[in-house]
Amino acid sequence: MTSQVAQILTLADKEVGYQEGRSNGHWNNWQKYSPAVPGLEWSQNQAWCATWISWLALQADISDLYPRTASCLTGVSWFKNKGQFSEYPAVGAQVFFGKNGGTHTGIVYKYDATYVYTYEGNTNENGSPEGDGVYEKKHARRDSYVYGYGYPKFSEDLVTADPSKKDEAGFSYKTSATVPAAPVKSEPKPATPKPSSPRPKPVSYEPYPGESYFKKAPNSPLITRLGKRLVAEGCSAYVSGPGRQWTEADRKSYRKWQLKLGYRGTDADGWPGKASWDKLRVTKG
Repeated sequence: MTSQVAQILTLADKEVGYQEGRSNGHWNNWQKYSPAVPGLEWSQNQAWCATWISWLALQADISDLYPRTASCLTGVSWFKNKGQFSEYPAVGAQVFFGKNGGTHTGIVYKYDATYVYTYEGNTNENGSPEGDGVYEKKHARRDSYVYGYGYPKFSEDLVTADPSKKDEAGFSYKTSATVPAAPVKSEPKPATPKPSSPRPKPVSYEPYPGESYFKKAPNSPLITRLGKRLVAEGCSAYVSGPGRQWTEADRKSYRKWQLKLGYRGTDADGWPGKASWDKLRVTKG
């Protein structure tokens, strides 16, 4: 059975690389997490590092172990009021940064004697507390920017560097630690080998033909394949089709795709751009 800490950290790891939306050429804090957390829908287009932690806890079915809030300061108070706050890292702990812990937050997946390793939402390569996505980060434990750690009460022992927890029930003291490995399964008996089948040919995708291509209202099998991909992504505005001829229905469908990616304003006008085209992955004929 997967431990609670392994479950939430596995979810966090899968989110690394996710980026918020853009509008008018700027990151806009539009993301998928706020609408998915009951009570935090209002926080869309706001700083979302704390909201991301709330979303992780909800997805891991341990939402009562972390504060449900879009505020770092509220998160700090939540843990302190329960007597679950420490200056030492722990695997699965919610780490808080900046003055009084109110600047930024993340979740710890590893620590050693010198550094703490985290997953953080709404940051960037430079570690900004107002960034563009989900990243893995590394901080010096004694950096003044690191304020402290909120300790969730997992069903299993919390692995911590806090020496005051050495003999306390519910804790496991370690000077360095990482996310626990999944249980080792026994080796299955080897199956009877089957005849090898030919390797599938690698899938290739259509290169971006340029916005001007679509503004000429092309009639091409490429438009049909584009439309089928939009339908598969749940972005259909078609009454019938899609077909070979580029029409207003194709443009409206493509605008839905741009909105799904987080584009807003003139960046979501329905005319395909290279970035959104590459993400759609229209296969070659």
